[in-house]
Amino acid sequence: MQTPVIPLLIIDVQQAFHDPSWGSRNNPQCEENIARLIEAWEAQNQPIIYVQHVTQVPTSLFYFKKDGHLFQDFIQPREQDVILTKQVNSAFIGTDLQERLESLGATQIVITGLITNHCVETTARMAGNLGFNPIVVSDATATFDRQSISGTWIPAAVIHDVSIASLNEEFASIQTTETMLQFIQQKEVQPFS
Repeated sequence: MQTPVIPLLIIDVQQAFHDPSWGSRNNPQCEENIARLIEAWEAQNQPIIYVQHVTQVPTSLFYFKKDGHLFQDFIQPREQDVILTKQVNSAFIGTDLQERLESLGATQIVITGLITNHCVETTARMAGNLGFNPIVVSDATATFDRQSISGTWIPAAVIHDVSIASLNEEFASIQTTETMLQFIQQKEVQPFS
């Protein structure tokens, strides 16, 4: 029996998110967990797709001429890894992500990255609708405090939890880093149910 291909998506783990203008963040171990998942996927020779948000807008932290658009230092894509650039929240819009996943024969994908309620959630919703059965790794994503329409501040942990709860069992399976490490290290990896 052939081992199925289960790509790991790393979304927007970029230097722009170190900028203090974002404010307080949840999940300080997010990057460490992503690094552990990358190491496990590399060891199992499973595909890794890095997604990078890049804009042409000079005032954006993700402007292509600013360091903010660069990956965080621990992200070191290998020659065989895929790097996709996007200009909107979904990693499927304006990229060939869907075609790449289809050519790999992927029936499931694992999603990590920044930030939970923007690009991670948008990509996961689209992945679910397109039939890729996404797994979102809850402790390998993170977000920031945000002001509501009424002016009150919503803590990042609450926003993260609501985003994950909204995805759970509707658009994606929600798992932890530890569960996914055990999953990918099995001798015969089977799609997660």
